[in-house]
Amino acid sequence: MNKQDIKILLVDDEPDILEIVSYNLSNEGYQVITAGNGIDGVAKAKKEKPHLIVLDVMMPEMDGIEACEQIRKVPDLKNTIITFLTARGEDYSQVAGFDAGADDYITKPIKPKVLVSKVKALLRRLKTDDSNDSILKLGGLIINKDEYKISLNGKEILLPKKEFELLCLLASKPGKVFKREDILEKIWGNEVVVGGRTIDVHIRKVREKVGDKSIKTIKGVGYKFID
Repeated sequence: MNKQDIKILLVDDEPDILEIVSYNLSNEGYQVITAGNGIDGVAKAKKEKPHLIVLDVMMPEMDGIEACEQIRKVPDLKNTIITFLTARGEDYSQVAGFDAGADDYITKPIKPKVLVSKVKALLRRLKTDDSNDSILKLGGLIINKDEYKISLNGKEILLPKKEFELLCLLASKPGKVFKREDILEKIWGNEVVVGGRTIDVHIRKVREKVGDKSIKTIKGVGYKFID
């Protein structure tokens, strides 16, 4: 997908933030739509069907949490990527955001170049979602899902079945935060899980083999793969 085909909706009640972020993303070639509050943001999301929504949390009339919940109820927007942009860094605010259906969380103030970089990382998920390829290529990491093979910088890595499936899940959507309950459901399903730290143990083992920096812990929520 070409940049000019990608729509990004910015929702923030601070005009300066909208202007700066819109300017930098437009310069990158993206189509940028703006809204000054949550109600307007939900309306424009339904109308424009953006690929990515950058959503402020603290806004008048309708805050970002409620706006996100409303957007997630729209079938046409189920695959839209949503990231919060907010000055609030408390854990409870982040948890509330993810529970509402957000994919990521960006704390402001943030330098424009860093924000653009984060947006690009989030949008890489679009390529993954649109692709049916059985091979994932993420930097030096190559995952062949059909053959159950993994290589890192040309060196083959062996992972047991659950570790392999866990890595595939996280790497399938770089930047997306997978909640612990979702990971349990997708990887273990109805299987009996022995101990409450089963995911943590498997994450630790995967990190030992593919690198500590590849998987980030989101406190109180879950994990995400860093591309």
